[in-house]
Amino acid sequence: MMKYALFLGCTIQRRVRQYELSSRAVLKKLGVKSVTLKQFNCCGYPLRNSDFKMFVLLGARNLAIAEKRGLHLMTLCKCCYGSLKKVNDLLKNDPSLLNETNAILAKEQLAYTGNAEVTHLLSVLHKDVGLEAIKEKVKVKFKDLNIATHYGCHALRPSEITQFDNAADPVLFDQLVEVTGARSIEWPLKLECCGAPLTGVNDELSMDLMGKKISSATQAGAHFLCVGCPWCYVQFDSVQVKMSLKRGINNQLPGILYPQLLGLAMGIGGNMLGLDKNQIELTSIKNFLAIDSQEGQKQ
Repeated sequence: MMKYALFLGCTIQRRVRQYELSSRAVLKKLGVKSVTLKQFNCCGYPLRNSDFKMFVLLGARNLAIAEKRGLHLMTLCKCCYGSLKKVNDLLKNDPSLLNETNAILAKEQLAYTGNAEVTHLLSVLHKDVGLEAIKEKVKVKFKDLNIATHYGCHALRPSEITQFDNAADPVLFDQLVEVTGARSIEWPLKLECCGAPLTGVNDELSMDLMGKKISSATQAGAHFLCVGCPWCYVQFDSVQVKMSLKRGINNQLPGILYPQLLGLAMGIGGNMLGLDKNQIELTSIKNFLAIDSQEGQKQ
């Protein structure tokens, strides 16, 4: 059985609980064990540009905790993923920084030696579980469903650190979507920022960026936006609701978390996937589910 230390970060537990629920449900079906380590702290992302040493220490502590348990670290959040990948790279390539950090960690009987790797849920599904293994667990495929995938910035850049996919022409997320029977469409603003980093700093600009993305995906024929990051999801879900009210926009494009999309195709119930927690209702997505008799005979 594949086993990972599941790193939830801060946002998921407070604002996007459905991401955790749906991820755990899908991983369990696929035989992947997700271990909860309560000692984990913030990934350090908020301090990256204000207190570099603390940013490194917070990330290193998480890595040391996972390493102590002999586990690799799996994130759901792309910001956490990018931050922890960066810290891991820094510590592996800067012996003086590693020694300085370990001197502080020693106060908690912790040390990091570089043996913990950082991965993301989508990478685990695509590279470790594999598309064929996922296909075997799909019970009900989607039909005539167009999905616009939003990769998120911190998974793709800087590519030499994240090593998630080809930053200029990624396919990993699209292939995962198409396992469900849905069609992953091409759309012009696919790799652009969703605007989430600006929310609370410059709300108008944040909504402008998101509005352009929603318009681009809608014009390309998308029925839903699919994401694999809580920050991006909040932007397309709750912030889109606020934008609609503030700007009088009636045509919303619902966002769906990838494990929710996959979970429905695997026959997992909506309650277990936390569909009721999405602010923009996903009721209509079930209209695209169609039982394929031939696939059903193979199961």
